[in-house]
Amino acid sequence: MKEASWNECIENNSAIRISPDNARANSLIETAEERIKLIKDITENNCNFVFEDYYTSLLELLQALIIKKGYKVLNHLCLGYYLRDVIKKEDMFRIFDDVRYKRNSLTYYGKRMDFETCKKTIEKCKKFIKEIKELIKNA
Repeated sequence: MKEASWNECIENNSAIRISPDNARANSLIETAEERIKLIKDITENNCNFVFEDYYTSLLELLQALIIKKGYKVLNHLCLGYYLRDVIKKEDMFRIFDDVRYKRNSLTYYGKRMDFETCKKTIEKCKKFIKEIKELIKNA
């Protein structure tokens, strides 16, 4: 079943309560930061791949936040619902849902973004990553 809220994620065991694990969260943060450092120039030929790296880093940071809060989340939708329903960040949810949709289009359907759309989406990811880092710092 496709969840439509954080509560449904809990009910369907797509989000499971665990003990907070700061070591695991810190490892995910470190991995995300290292992945971002590897990114160099963004060109028409590599922009979709660069986007995937930013999206993966964004996911790692979201997972780190969730783990610090004592949850294991099994899908990307429920990560978004945590943002929207638990920490009340509707703006972040909308950004995440947009980049999640674009990533799924690329990964599962082979729909590459044009260069301008890709650059804008990468900028959204960068902004989102900064915001997630702030949430992690305050977690």
